[in-house]
Amino acid sequence: MVFRPSQRVAEIESFKVMDLLKRAKQLDAEGFDVIHMEAGEPDFATAAPIAEAAKAAIDKGLTQYTPAAGIPELRTAISQWYKTKYNLEISPERIIVTTGASSALLMVFSLLADAGQSFMMADPGYPCNRQFLQFLDAKSQLVAVNAEQNFQLNAQLIRDNWCPETAGALLASPANPTGAVVHKDELRAISNQIKQLGGHLVVDELYHGLTYGDDAPSVLEVDPDAFVINSFSKYFGMTGWRLGWLVAPEAAAPELEKLAQNLMISPHTVSQYAALAAFKPESLAIFEERKAQFELRRDLLVSGLRELKFDLPISPEGAFYVYAGAQHLTDNTYDYCWSMLEEDHIATTPGLDFGRHRCNEFIRFSYTTGYDRIELMLDRLQKRIHG
Repeated sequence: MVFRPSQRVAEIESFKVMDLLKRAKQLDAEGFDVIHMEAGEPDFATAAPIAEAAKAAIDKGLTQYTPAAGIPELRTAISQWYKTKYNLEISPERIIVTTGASSALLMVFSLLADAGQSFMMADPGYPCNRQFLQFLDAKSQLVAVNAEQNFQLNAQLIRDNWCPETAGALLASPANPTGAVVHKDELRAISNQIKQLGGHLVVDELYHGLTYGDDAPSVLEVDPDAFVINSFSKYFGMTGWRLGWLVAPEAAAPELEKLAQNLMISPHTVSQYAALAAFKPESLAIFEERKAQFELRRDLLVSGLRELKFDLPISPEGAFYVYAGAQHLTDNTYDYCWSMLEEDHIATTPGLDFGRHRCNEFIRFSYTTGYDRIELMLDRLQKRIHG
């Protein structure tokens, strides 16, 4: 039998960093010392209070289905987090706990975009967003951004690029792959512009908590009608637990709960009970210590790459990525990244993963590995470039 995937699936692009990660793991297994700077996954283990809470949940037999929108205790804890961190009153009824941020993005695009409509987003940006829309027979409307725009959409760009098919705009702050933050005045201007145009605003806040300087504002501080995506994977360090959440306007919450019932039945039960411990003072102290380590790693990496003549006009304000221009080395960073992996055992992500605009000039370095490993990577890169 000849297998033919649906056209919808055939047109979805691979996530190139996962191809590189697969090969890097093969090299690991063969005994090579690969420096992993490709994946957006912190090298820290799950914080002990979270792991202990998971074990306690299993011991208590808390392993059955939960409500589709999440256990009430966790929705309430997330609501309190918004009160503590942003001084916002967010009803637990507006919070939908999800199977990772990915399912939240799929649900919100399903809710807001009909077939043939588009969502505007920055180019470069997180690649899977485009694939979610493709899966729904909707479209991603990529808007080229450079360092001059802080690698982010702004109100002017949204106004200039809006078209009849545009359903809304997606922001990410801090952003993957650039670490760029949208600050409060610009968030307000963007929100006002989109409301004037009759669209919806969705903001990916996955890297909140991981900013180095001022905290990133939540869009909910300026627009209570925005849709917010967040996750326990980044600041809270729970990548493999696959748990996120979505904050929606009150009127949209029942429709999202209906989607959750059909798409995922319920979020992972043990993960939900484990995540309750993420908000404990002892857990937050661990996360803040790890954040301080990320900042040291960022500073080392930015300084080292600049010494090697990579193009870094702005220093990333958040997340744990450096999006570095490598124009002085190659006009094809996709091949260059594969060459670095095979020859120097440095695993990075080519810009081609993140969009179309000048993408083959850039490489994303993820500083989710240790300070000493970043030093070793810079040494290997120095020898590669200068011999």
